[in-house]
Amino acid sequence: MRNPVGGHVPVAGGLATIGLGYARELGAETVQVFVANPRGWATPPGSPAQDERFRAACEAESISAWVHAPYLINFGSHTEATVEKSVESMRHSLRRGREIGAKGVVVHTGSATGGRPRAVALAQVRERLLPLLDELTHEDDPYLLLESTAGQGFSLCSRAEDFGPYFDALDRHPKLGICLDTCHIFAAGHDLTGPHGAAQTLDALVATVGEGRLKLIHANDSKDVVGARKDRHANIGVGHIGEDGFRNLLQHPATDGVPLIIETPGGKAGHLADVELLKKLRG
Repeated sequence: MRNPVGGHVPVAGGLATIGLGYARELGAETVQVFVANPRGWATPPGSPAQDERFRAACEAESISAWVHAPYLINFGSHTEATVEKSVESMRHSLRRGREIGAKGVVVHTGSATGGRPRAVALAQVRERLLPLLDELTHEDDPYLLLESTAGQGFSLCSRAEDFGPYFDALDRHPKLGICLDTCHIFAAGHDLTGPHGAAQTLDALVATVGEGRLKLIHANDSKDVVGARKDRHANIGVGHIGEDGFRNLLQHPATDGVPLIIETPGGKAGHLADVELLKKLRG
């Protein structure tokens, strides 16, 4: 399948019981889950029984699974406690990703806090995150997927070219990949509209990180105009990116085989409509 389409699914009450139930209602061909509170530092062990059911069902139904790490993680922070908790939380997400059979774990690239230069923050990213990548030695370990931000504050990655220094800091590790959020990259100034917008953006990304590094797309339209630096997701086709932006994105060689996960508003009705529309747009 050229682009499996699915969504981020709720898992409170059980990964397999609740998460996969919701995925089936959406007609999802791929799913993304949290394995911890996204706004906390807790590292829950999970349920081996639910893990096994989830993994087996995903395999049987050819559904690829992805984990989104907690939002608090920031390897560029000037606060040592935050960095230490980031290491613990990231290691937990990667381990749980393997346990549930996830293909990748998405993490936001963070920001240089405390007024420090980007180079200092990136040196710290190298010191604290590279050892975690080196721990990914199992054949079934997930990829670590970097997701850029919309460009707010002192973000380390917002535009496609920003991934270059970040990848270099991590020695372009073989387990490193990209999760491209369409709303974030649009908000950061990459215009995905027009006949060549998506192609130019994807060409810039491939030129920066190399072919085959784009592993996942967060398919979200944008409530705000290009370059607004605002992370406000809209339903597919009703934001400023529009249907043509997504259609063009899905025709680019770099997106061949890359799954799409929606993180859009509107509850189940909105999610159903977005999954259906993306399936139509992939042709």
